[in-house]
Amino acid sequence: MGAIASGGVRVINRDVLEWLPLPQKTIDEVAQREQHELERREREYRGTRPPLDVHGKTVIVVDDGLATGSTMRAAVQALRKMQPRAIMVAVPVAAAQTCDEFRSEGVDIVCLRTPEPFQAVGLWYDDFSQTTDEEVHELLQQPAHE
Repeated sequence: MGAIASGGVRVINRDVLEWLPLPQKTIDEVAQREQHELERREREYRGTRPPLDVHGKTVIVVDDGLATGSTMRAAVQALRKMQPRAIMVAVPVAAAQTCDEFRSEGVDIVCLRTPEPFQAVGLWYDDFSQTTDEEVHELLQQPAHE
């Protein structure tokens, strides 16, 4: 039904809510629960390090794929608040309509595959399991290359 991101960003997918109407109270409760999880992950993954400074830089945001695009829209909105020079989105698979919507919103996006009909991102993966906190910690321990 939508997504949240740092900086108070909230994206609501109106198409989903037309198909499955939910009361505003339910939306707010879910958003609050997800906000707590977002804050937990930021503390868990970042520790005492400040957020990356992307002001004036080109940022490439990569995701495993886009269905409705709500999560990516939230990420892009949060990044725009940080005033990067440019934002580019890159995904291996996405719904064609979602890629077109991003382009019409002025977002540079690369979608490698846009199958018709699009059914789900997970269909394009042998293993579409969630990344664990432990895996994230291992990746964050690797040296950064700039």
